[in-house]
Amino acid sequence: MLSFIEYVNEARSIEEVWVRHIDEMTKYGFDRLLYGFTRFRTAHSFGDPLDCLVLTNHDKAYTDRFINDRLYNHGPMTKWAAANTGACSWRWISEHSDALTPSERKVVDFNRQMGVTNGYSISFKSALARHKGAIGLTARKDLSQDDVDAIWEEHGRMILAMNNIMHLKIMDLPYSSSSRALTPRQREALEWVGDGKTMQDIAIIMGLKPATIEKHLRLAREVLDVETTAQAVMKASVQNQIFVLEA
Repeated sequence: MLSFIEYVNEARSIEEVWVRHIDEMTKYGFDRLLYGFTRFRTAHSFGDPLDCLVLTNHDKAYTDRFINDRLYNHGPMTKWAAANTGACSWRWISEHSDALTPSERKVVDFNRQMGVTNGYSISFKSALARHKGAIGLTARKDLSQDDVDAIWEEHGRMILAMNNIMHLKIMDLPYSSSSRALTPRQREALEWVGDGKTMQDIAIIMGLKPATIEKHLRLAREVLDVETTAQAVMKASVQNQIFVLEA
């Protein structure tokens, strides 16, 4: 585990952390992972899907339905993770089958068809009400839930610790969806706004005309889907898109 901690600590990108984490979890029998994190959770949703970070190595046939068609909103373990923290065996689903809604049963049936039947879910603790992160660890298809529970009995503390380390590191790294990534000019302009500079100040510092600065800020607002520049600075900061050290 020490080598894992050292590697994750030195990682400069989410991709580096994620690839290593997949390798480590595979050693424990979990060969398909689905991680999600949002900083914009509300009382009734996880926020705009475009603002959520989703990482997975499930195949496209699964993610097209479960993620793109938003079946996850009705997943029993998704609902468990939204209301709890810690780790939970997927045995929980069968133990609470009588209480599942029709929509939840459809997700369980879909997962069964796709071989996503045995595993564990981890819901990460957060000190901030709008932050929520969780990961689903799907076990190899040759492992039963009894096998998975036995693995967890022996290695659960280690697995939980490694997932927490992964989650904490990813929270600290820059992230933006492909449709909401800022350009270097947009990032720089927002950073100067965040430092309290006026439009005229920013134009002089960046060697551009005030109208050009306003254009970059307008485009940044559009990319981040906010109404004001102050909101853009806040959102970009929350997503670690500005004031970031270059690798």
